[in-house]
Amino acid sequence: MGNGTSIGRVRGLGSAHEGAHHWLVQRFTAIGNLVLMVWLLASFILLPDMSYATVSEWLSAPIPAAAMVLLIISIFWHARLGLQVLIEDYVHEAGTKFAALAALNLTAIAGSVFGIFCVARLALGGAA
Repeated sequence: MGNGTSIGRVRGLGSAHEGAHHWLVQRFTAIGNLVLMVWLLASFILLPDMSYATVSEWLSAPIPAAAMVLLIISIFWHARLGLQVLIEDYVHEAGTKFAALAALNLTAIAGSVFGIFCVARLALGGAA
């Protein structure tokens, strides 16, 4: 193995074995998003009207509330995974990459917590 070339320094080290897991999780969240969005649209179509009281009453049942929380988590997780790949591919400075990934993680967590809080408030009959 040569020390002078880039290929010589990495030959024999093997792969990082991280790409397949990331790819698989992104596909699972995409399927989950599809199934849960179809469920949400079908549920909205089957409601008698779209008034606040009707939606709040529907969402106060355990299964719709749990499905909405799962949908929120799945959407933000899927978005974080996709944007993480974008940042890792196109941001080249280490400090900027770290800051962008940290901001992405904080935004994804804050968005999902806010969404879950809104669902909980609506399900518990909070003020409009």
